[in-house]
Amino acid sequence: MDIRSATFALLSLAFLFSCGGKSGAKKFVVSGTISNTTARMVYLEEMPMTTMQRVVVDSAVMAKDGKYKLSAGGAEDRLYNVIIDGYPLAAVINDVPEITLNATFGEESKQFVKSYEVAGSPASTQLKEFITEFNNRLQVIFQNTQKADSLSKVQNNDSLLQTIDITLQRNATEILNMSNAAIKKSSNPALTMFILGYYQGLAGNPAYLLMPMSKEQVMEVVDGAVKKFPEHKGLLAINESLQGWVGKPAPDFSMPDPNGKEIRLSSFRGKYVLVDFWASWCKPCRMENPFIVKAYNRFKNKNFTVLGVSLDSNGKKDTWLKAVIQDSLAWTHVSDLMYWSSPIIQLYKIEGIPFNVLVDPQGKVIAEALRGEDLEKKLETILK
Repeated sequence: MDIRSATFALLSLAFLFSCGGKSGAKKFVVSGTISNTTARMVYLEEMPMTTMQRVVVDSAVMAKDGKYKLSAGGAEDRLYNVIIDGYPLAAVINDVPEITLNATFGEESKQFVKSYEVAGSPASTQLKEFITEFNNRLQVIFQNTQKADSLSKVQNNDSLLQTIDITLQRNATEILNMSNAAIKKSSNPALTMFILGYYQGLAGNPAYLLMPMSKEQVMEVVDGAVKKFPEHKGLLAINESLQGWVGKPAPDFSMPDPNGKEIRLSSFRGKYVLVDFWASWCKPCRMENPFIVKAYNRFKNKNFTVLGVSLDSNGKKDTWLKAVIQDSLAWTHVSDLMYWSSPIIQLYKIEGIPFNVLVDPQGKVIAEALRGEDLEKKLETILK
């Protein structure tokens, strides 16, 4: 996996990154030289720790010799991406006032970084070392998986397949242990959360054979980080959000449907209702929609429905409604078209989408963050 793919894997983690966060007095500069590229613009993208909305905070025209300089001000340590031609070049952490980042693009493909070096920032250096080691170990798993696939097509290779299977299990355990060791070694809150999120994000992909950390294990890491960095607001927000809604009353709210009629969550009392927070622009949300459609069609006549809450923006109403039709979302939909400025974000402490809560007929949350087949399985237990 290359650095570009590695960075994109991080961006998919719903609970670790998003918009928000105002610039403060903590200024820092990223500068260096980017070689072997025809691109002229370079951007600095901020990744606040508590939501998943990326924010471009600075841009610069590269000089003819590839030199550039970018700057930003963040209230506390967090992750930043240096972007070129729409692709993340590398990730850095603002633990020092000045960071040097030099990169060279490959000869065959000018879209991929061949190598990069970061200096001046201990946290950014540790971040790079972690990604490099993690991805090298993933490559070993990939190679062993290919061997197993080839052997499975040949008869009388059971013993060899068993040996490779044991090796794959050991490879996966080594990655988990390496990630835990990196978390313990980390002396920066943004780095700690990066490592946790990076592992969990890739562990959710069955192709990598990694076992995701349990919620209890995640909470142990976050609790430890909060004790280590008690003043970091992003960590505190993550810690609070992980406490979850289950067992609590679902906060009531009202939003207009596509025709402007105000729809209130409490009007669904007496039914099980999945409150689904999504948006037409959110690819992971669109990928989840078929699972919700399947569950809805199966249980809609058994006292279950869905309330879709879109985080689309002003001027994108047509795009929102087009997505509703394209994805066959035949339930009630509402949106204030306020994007991440919607009051619903704070009301439900939403760090990223897709996100949902399953509310019982009395208005209490009985499940949250149901992904894939989890919604249908949950409904099977309560709507027999």
